Amino acid sequence: MKRTFRSLNGFNYRLWAAGAIVSNVGTWMQRIAQGWLVLTQLTHNNATAMGVVMALQFGPHLLLLPLTGYAADHLNRRKLLIGTQAAMGALALGLGILTVTGLVQLWHVYMFAFLLGCVTAFDSPARHTFVAELVGEADLSNAVALNSTSFNAARMIGPAIAGTLIASVGSGWVFLINAASFVAVLGSLAFIRVGELHPQSRAVRTRGSFAEGFRYVWKRPDLKAVLVMLFLIGTFGLNFQIFISTMSVKVFHGGASQYGFLTSIMAIGTVVGALLAAGREKPRFALLVAGGAIFGLGCALAAVAPNSSLFGIALVIIGVSALTFTNSTNSLMQLSTDQAMRGRVMAIRLAIALGCTPIGAPIVGWVADRFGPPWALGVGAAGGFAAAIVGIHYLVKYRHLSLRLDGARLHFNIDDGEPVTGSRRPSHPAGEQQAT
Repeated sequence: MKRTFRSLNGFNYRLWAAGAIVSNVGTWMQRIAQGWLVLTQLTHNNATAMGVVMALQFGPHLLLLPLTGYAADHLNRRKLLIGTQAAMGALALGLGILTVTGLVQLWHVYMFAFLLGCVTAFDSPARHTFVAELVGEADLSNAVALNSTSFNAARMIGPAIAGTLIASVGSGWVFLINAASFVAVLGSLAFIRVGELHPQSRAVRTRGSFAEGFRYVWKRPDLKAVLVMLFLIGTFGLNFQIFISTMSVKVFHGGASQYGFLTSIMAIGTVVGALLAAGREKPRFALLVAGGAIFGLGCALAAVAPNSSLFGIALVIIGVSALTFTNSTNSLMQLSTDQAMRGRVMAIRLAIALGCTPIGAPIVGWVADRFGPPWALGVGAAGGFAAAIVGIHYLVKYRHLSLRLDGARLHFNIDDGEPVTGSRRPSHPAGEQQAT
């Protein structure tokens, strides 16, 4: 247990984690309130409108990619985060005032979603790479996992609180509470001991540094495979706001409390997945394959669930697998990337993980409107299974994956050496692993 929480031994990370959990709870409260506002107050259960909101909120990760990766690699990340977090709090305050006063319209939500997307496009790569400055390389994988634990623990708490508040005082007050929650993370950034940070190598400011990030990824088959898998699951599977809200309202005919409760239920799985990740010495590529396959299975089970209780159980499976997958992509890409390239590579990762939502969310929303929410979950299941196939192809081609049956045991060999560059295959012996 002590090893699982080892990053908390440092003052800076403890301070950061304390501020982050408060802010994360507020963020999840706002996500639920925003979805409920669009789905039930500004439209008549229109999943397509939800898809548009998600597209506008996550689209800037793609649009601003040349700038966001550059900022994370060249600017002071702590100061950059202070600016982005303050801006996110101001946007929550503005939307809250419009909603409380009864002036909010659908186009207002669209506008605030887009502006929030622009800010988070700069915030996300800086926040992900700032973790290495807080704990250093040795504990980076553990700190990434604990960040995920915090985010997903907030997913358990925030939606449940939001559902209760929406039913009692309305969505506007949820936005205002979220705005206040940013004080916590801003305070943690202000009081961090700058002298105890772990300095990271900075990129040299040269012309074409943005393209250099793509060239770096292109020469790495392992990074390319991870990004293709992330594209498939991120585009078609990580649309939980659409999946849960439409299933809750259209299939199970529940109210705001049920919507918030089901979102919290899925967070149980994500917290379990995050804690399991925190206890691992280092992430492995095989985890991505397993995570993608189980994610597809979880979405398939959720699609055919006959009631909200069984749907909730399927959400736990989805939560564990989704967190295992996304957390492994984060740690694998950071730990295998040169420090000077890390910001640009993580910006590319986040652009694919979040920026492809403008492609997937409207499609998934349209499928939910046209054919029903279970079919939208079927799209997510297909994305998970396709990602697993891509991962298996990489393991066979570059890590010499082979299987053999020995009695009742299945043995599989995977070369666990250093990442492959270009088309070169590893030449050192493969290590045998065993599964029952």
